[in-house]
Amino acid sequence: MINVTRAYLAPIDEYTNYLKRAYENVWLTNRGELVLELEDKLKTYLGVDYLTLTTNGTLPMQIAIKGMELFGEIITTPFSYVATTSVIVWENCTPIFVDIEPDYLTINPYEIEASITDKTSAILATHVFGNPCNVEVIEKIARKHKLKVIYDAAHCFGVKYKGQSIFNYGDVSTCSFHATKIFHTGEGGCFITKNKELNDKLFYHHNFGHKTPNSFYGLGINAKMSELQAAMGLAIFEHIDNIISKRRSIVEFYDELLSNNNIIKKLKIRDHTDWNFHYYPIIIESEEQLIRLTTVLNKENIFPRRYFYPSLNTLNYVNSKVMPISEDISKRVLCLPLFYDINYKDIERICKLINTL
Repeated sequence: MINVTRAYLAPIDEYTNYLKRAYENVWLTNRGELVLELEDKLKTYLGVDYLTLTTNGTLPMQIAIKGMELFGEIITTPFSYVATTSVIVWENCTPIFVDIEPDYLTINPYEIEASITDKTSAILATHVFGNPCNVEVIEKIARKHKLKVIYDAAHCFGVKYKGQSIFNYGDVSTCSFHATKIFHTGEGGCFITKNKELNDKLFYHHNFGHKTPNSFYGLGINAKMSELQAAMGLAIFEHIDNIISKRRSIVEFYDELLSNNNIIKKLKIRDHTDWNFHYYPIIIESEEQLIRLTTVLNKENIFPRRYFYPSLNTLNYVNSKVMPISEDISKRVLCLPLFYDINYKDIERICKLINTL
């Protein structure tokens, strides 16, 4: 079976060597030495000032909304994973959707201002498949209207834009370290800020609101990463450059084999981006063709994914107008299998089926 992705696992002895430290310390959670070590390594590697690890990639968005005391309406994208919308609703705010750019698949910044009202408190945008939003325009709008900016950067580990980490844009960036991501901790995630005061506030929110063991800054929840997760992250981290390099080679091989196919369109990476080769999406001419292709691939035990589908403005717990570009592309986008140890002969087989159909 060839799935759309598969978790990279470091040699098990490397993982267990980190686990032994947790066992020897008898310290499994509450920010032990493995969590602190992983945070330090990630801050250095990514070039960010403040990074806090969390137990998954969704809680950081919720904490950002709570920590910045957002209210009313939050402008967001309909083309993302469901968590981007669900956290807004979960935190009792209203998602206001703005359609996407057809080439980059990120929120169209030139349509944002038309959706701003006196109820708007923030913009929550997604860097799609690791492809950055038009951050300059978004942040210019945010400054003009005094809005906060959260970037869902779940797919952006290692991505740079104009020479610096994509995580350094916006008030808060969040990332997912789910098992299917380039860098992972099994389950996990983080939030990143440039502002120490904001970081300190988000930090206490993620730890029950604690100031000391017996006093509290304020409201909080439990979003802490465990030592067991951090051990996995430390083991994976030792291989991260090799992982990204291998994925680059796989993407280049797909590009070569699909170069003469005029039926599919590929993701356009924004200029000045050092991409991380996180996914390989193709946009097919029609949904009917996508379904036919998926059926053929599934019969060969190949399982690409319709990612992202459906367009989030169509969810049954939101009230939104039509988003024609997102709704159209979400029906026609398919992510092909891409993971560290995929067999190149399998890629040839996948591309032959695509080109034949």
